[in-house]
Amino acid sequence: MPRLHTPNLGPFAKPLRFLRRQLPPLNFITVHYAYFFAVCLLSAIIFWGANTPKTTVRVSFADSLFLTVSAMTLAGLNTVNLSELNTFQQFLLFLLIMLGSAIWVSAFVVHVRKRAFERKFADVIEARKQKRRGRSRSRSGLRSWSKGRRSSEVAQDVVVDEKIGDNHTAESNGSDESHKDEDGQEIPKPYTTLDGEDDTHELSRDLTPPARRGGPEMNGFSSVTGDVISDTGSEPAVSPNLERAGITFAGDTRFIRGQQSPHASQPARRRGSNLFNMQGVGARPSSRIGPSWPMTAPTAYSQAVDAAMSHAPAKGNADIAQYFDSVGGWIARNSQFHNLSEKEREKLGGYEYRAVSFLAWVVPIYFVLWQLLGCIGCAAWVALNQPDTARANGLNPWWVGAFNAVSAFNNSGMSLLDANMTAFQTGYYLLITMSLLILAGNTCYPIFLRVIVWCMWKTLTSSRYFVGEQWDERANTLRFLLDHPRRCYTNLFPSQHTWWLLAAVVVLNGTDWAAFEILNIHNEALNSTLPPNVRVIDGLFQAFAVRSGGFYVVSIPTLRISLQVLYVVMMYISVYPVVITMRNSNVYEERSLGIYAEDNPDDDTATSEAQPSHLTPNPPDRPSSGPGLLFRRALTLRDTLTKPKESNSHFVRHQLRAQLAHDAWSIVVALILIMILENPSFVSNPSVFSVFNFLFEIVSAYGCVGISVGVPWAAYSFCGTWGTTSKLILCAVMLRGRHRGLPVAIDKAVLLPGREEEGWGGGMEEEDGRIRVARTMSRGRGERRVEG
Repeated sequence: MPRLHTPNLGPFAKPLRFLRRQLPPLNFITVHYAYFFAVCLLSAIIFWGANTPKTTVRVSFADSLFLTVSAMTLAGLNTVNLSELNTFQQFLLFLLIMLGSAIWVSAFVVHVRKRAFERKFADVIEARKQKRRGRSRSRSGLRSWSKGRRSSEVAQDVVVDEKIGDNHTAESNGSDESHKDEDGQEIPKPYTTLDGEDDTHELSRDLTPPARRGGPEMNGFSSVTGDVISDTGSEPAVSPNLERAGITFAGDTRFIRGQQSPHASQPARRRGSNLFNMQGVGARPSSRIGPSWPMTAPTAYSQAVDAAMSHAPAKGNADIAQYFDSVGGWIARNSQFHNLSEKEREKLGGYEYRAVSFLAWVVPIYFVLWQLLGCIGCAAWVALNQPDTARANGLNPWWVGAFNAVSAFNNSGMSLLDANMTAFQTGYYLLITMSLLILAGNTCYPIFLRVIVWCMWKTLTSSRYFVGEQWDERANTLRFLLDHPRRCYTNLFPSQHTWWLLAAVVVLNGTDWAAFEILNIHNEALNSTLPPNVRVIDGLFQAFAVRSGGFYVVSIPTLRISLQVLYVVMMYISVYPVVITMRNSNVYEERSLGIYAEDNPDDDTATSEAQPSHLTPNPPDRPSSGPGLLFRRALTLRDTLTKPKESNSHFVRHQLRAQLAHDAWSIVVALILIMILENPSFVSNPSVFSVFNFLFEIVSAYGCVGISVGVPWAAYSFCGTWGTTSKLILCAVMLRGRHRGLPVAIDKAVLLPGREEEGWGGGMEEEDGRIRVARTMSRGRGERRVEG
């Protein structure tokens, strides 16, 4: 077969290599971006082509792109009145709102992971079948080989005996006398490394040279002291003049403990920095899937770490026993399972598969039922109570109610009515129903989903009607999902994180509600049209809508400026409760943050300088660094491994700083560019085109909220008066803002099972466990030095 040669690109070779290095890796973040870019661009072309002569207003391609991006990202801003669009264009926006929903995307990820699990199971079954076939062939081949081997054994034994007899004294009566070399030093009898014995006698382990024994001696380290074994020390050495039968190794051969990872063959290289970090907000570009550094020869310190890993903490072992029996496995922070065997990893994978299979039908049912029931309830109310409001805009009342329900559940904020929700200020049922939909589709979705799973688990375990092995297995699956939800799904959190999320929702929404009522006291522009009882319900609805819902039940310019500033802050932090909880409960949170990124030595000579103190053993002259003390220190960690000394608030603060830094520069750059482009409008009408109004619109777009200050002469959003370039910049802001709430790329709930780096072997989890143990041991030695 002819070899394929890379074409000679001449002067374009280096620029192309540079561009290739700048391309982001293929992961969940990049696929999510590609999905949104492709759908938005394709739908914009369809939307623009759907203009008909009967349409009240012909939408330009720039406005078509803006509307489709706004619907897909759930931003909810509109540059034209939606009531003036034809029915097909309205339905296309209705469909895009659902396709851009976070629940829809997460449900798709669950189904992809379920299929990946099934492919992995099929591969495992096929590999076992192949292994059984190989064993049967090897047995039949071994029988035929042994027959031919017997005919040559006698001649081979004679040759070996002659070689031994030329150099050593012959043995008599089967006694085990030692042989001597040319210098008169005693040496052990010859042996073969294939059988572990010579041709006539069984060789004991005591006579085996240290460099040929199993365990640490194989690498030249004593299993007792951890010191280097000298070839001329007390251990017997092997004469170089002795010829041996079988396979032998040179004296300077060093063996690597365990199975070397594919990354260990060469020093880890840092990838060139990309133009954008596609690992997720807060994740370092250098963080990756797989081992962080190559494995090295064992030391006394590494043996102490292994000892600590093999002794499971009492609490962690008890937690695993709920699901399967484990010899030494234990559970650490964020549901990381450590020290599991291959069989135990397979059992863990079975629990994860059953949990993912359960979510594969629960999440779509949740997504469909909430919207279906919401559409029926809202559409019926509008059709029965205020049909004239819809017909005044030339719309069907049932269609208006259904569109509002879907927009509320997905937190879009788009409404077919030009007046948005100000037309329903007295509609208590509609406002409360849409408020519930806003919570169920975004902020409270993890809370509601956990309540559903908990109720189902409680029903299975307490009812006498669900008895049997199958029901017990389903109950155990639900228990596993409640205890370790972030191993299976991005939007289902552990109990402690869920309570924290609920508290954040209550505090933030309560603040918005109280501010609406208090700051608008003596606000005649608002109070003259709203009686007190109506103002209370409207303020509650506006509190739910301002952080993510995107609807407005009162005109935003009529509110006090202090309340508008508060709304800017709330829109800016709209995703923080959910996204911080999501990333803080990530199984691989420490790895995604790049905690171990600097532990990669570039070469062997720099290992001692680059390796941090928590992985470098103490010099042998220090009495506190003895292997016995390290081993005792390792055993005392059993009760602290599941509760690391670093408080969880440390990681929360890190996530908050990363999120704030990620969001701030995007808004600032967009504001500067748009203000430069819209400067003529600001000069001509500074009250309407004020800097605050531009900031309000940009933050609303970046937060994917959809509230706008509007303009006095039209019903569409404030951005509808901007130029084409400014609208395109805001499209980029909306796309970037939609992706700020995603999990990082290194997240257990979005990684596909079966990958070589992350699959059943649990390589990343085991490595994280060793690093966590090593850091705890290093901190303990440092505390002892300070006390001493």
